Amino acid sequence: METICGTAVRVNGKGVLLRGPSGSGKSDLALRLIDRGGLLIADDYVAAEGGADHVLLAPPKAIAGFIEVRGAGLVRIDHVSDVPLVLVVGLVPDGQVERLPEPDEATILGHKLPLLRLEGLTPSAPVKVEMVLAAVSGELELMR
Repeated sequence: METICGTAVRVNGKGVLLRGPSGSGKSDLALRLIDRGGLLIADDYVAAEGGADHVLLAPPKAIAGFIEVRGAGLVRIDHVSDVPLVLVVGLVPDGQVERLPEPDEATILGHKLPLLRLEGLTPSAPVKVEMVLAAVSGELELMR
């Protein structure tokens, strides 16, 4: 088991790990994904456990069910555990996202996973996460 700095949300039954520096929009993007039907796994820190062919995400017990609403404080909401990680989203500053990037990957607990680099605070960010997640799952064709 490893604790990862980031925020995780279950989107359409699949785990999405949001990583980036403080203020990059991890919690904000998580709230927008939750507003679109996602469920919180964990905010700020995520417990990750590696299996033979997967990584499961769960909240650390001390922060289970809490998410930061910047400007308001911590809010308790519904959350889930033991969700398979399918996509890693690296949040980057404005202007640093390539228009047509080559496929990239992140390694979590020895498992290679698709990596999407994204400006987390842009209005279309939740839709982009959902579309890339659908492409990774084979439900949508992504041309590169």
